[in-house]
Amino acid sequence: MAQGTYISDGTLPIKQGLDIVVAKITVAPGGFSGWHSHPGGAIVVVQQGEVTLYTSVGNHCDVTTYTQGQAFVERPGELNNAVNKGSTNYIIFVTFPGVPVGGASRIDEPNPGTCPV
Repeated sequence: MAQGTYISDGTLPIKQGLDIVVAKITVAPGGFSGWHSHPGGAIVVVQQGEVTLYTSVGNHCDVTTYTQGQAFVERPGELNNAVNKGSTNYIIFVTFPGVPVGGASRIDEPNPGTCPV
């Protein structure tokens, strides 16, 4: 369904006995994910469009844009907001390892105030 070249740094812990969830997510131009984190992190492949990822790190903001055919990792507990600043829908396929059994793969978080969005 999607294939991408891994371009970010880091790894994710995968522990036996937890769930692994896979999702297809589509966001229209101007749309965004909202501030969130993942209990076990996320492995993301961009199938279409571009995703601008805002990551709150301490008291500053990292901003990285990923395009079709690229893949990246969101680390467990990391605060992110994925924004579609492009002119077409972005479509991503996401694998969420380390989800508590029967639990949520995503945790909504308040805006940390460190990024412009």
